[in-house]
Amino acid sequence: MYDQNSFMVFSGTATKYLAERICQSLGCPLGKMLMTKFSDGEFAVSYEQSVRGRDLFLVQSTFPSSDNLMELLLMIDAAKRASAKTINAVIPYFGWARQDRKDKPRVSIGAKLVADLLSVAGVDRVITMDLHADQIQGFFDVPVDHLYASGVILPYLQSLKLDELVIASPDVGGSKRANTYAKYLGVPLVLCNKTRARANVVESMQIIGEVEGKNVVIIDDMVDTAGTITKAADIMMAAGAKSVRACASHCVMSGPASERVQNSALEEIVFTDSIPYTQRCAKVKQLSVADMFADTIRRVVENKSISDQYLI
Repeated sequence: MYDQNSFMVFSGTATKYLAERICQSLGCPLGKMLMTKFSDGEFAVSYEQSVRGRDLFLVQSTFPSSDNLMELLLMIDAAKRASAKTINAVIPYFGWARQDRKDKPRVSIGAKLVADLLSVAGVDRVITMDLHADQIQGFFDVPVDHLYASGVILPYLQSLKLDELVIASPDVGGSKRANTYAKYLGVPLVLCNKTRARANVVESMQIIGEVEGKNVVIIDDMVDTAGTITKAADIMMAAGAKSVRACASHCVMSGPASERVQNSALEEIVFTDSIPYTQRCAKVKQLSVADMFADTIRRVVENKSISDQYLI
């Protein structure tokens, strides 16, 4: 039975906007927490109400700066020392996920390190969404509930009622994700083959597939500097596409990204609100995942399966 008194939801400072929406969907108050900052940049967190014997859900995305991750770690540690029954980290955007393997000598595997930090801090469960690489779930020794933004993005795409629709992947690495969208919608798949000069810099790109006269939707898990996705859109429009849109789970949008999107051939770019977006770009649209995370929290509290949440 769903008991609002058995669990509590708290939020880090960076993701409070989303935690408030999650609590609104759950019909429960957001827990009171205080963060104290010191003049040297150090900070401390404390719970302003008893959490003893409660199931805690700590909402915090770990996008830059690293203070957001450190704040989550301190929240977990404080909850453990305050005798919380279980500590569940709700991480809509899991940072450092691009460092999931050794792709060249003498490099760190940041995703594994972050997983270890969370485990050592005392987390009992992680609830996250659209990891950059699915295998990161295996870096944890605690249960990981891995959600997919397709639950909100697919209904939005269907509401557009686009004819001659084609799904595209901006690179070969994202082809599996794009292919699941294409299969669900029953439309063709187009791939972009790119080579990078270095990180965040695309050297060349070729389209594999037919886009002439089509409404193209590019699917990705995140957009950082927007170099790849805007280049792909421009190439597709030059190849005769009727329109090009993009959908991605995480709105990283760093550096020149907003300006690139605004000046590109993209008609719009759709994200979830896993990361706050404060810059102004008329082409950016955000869909809320608050209800999806609220439903997952409710199911965890009731010990119910979350698998029927998945569209794909």
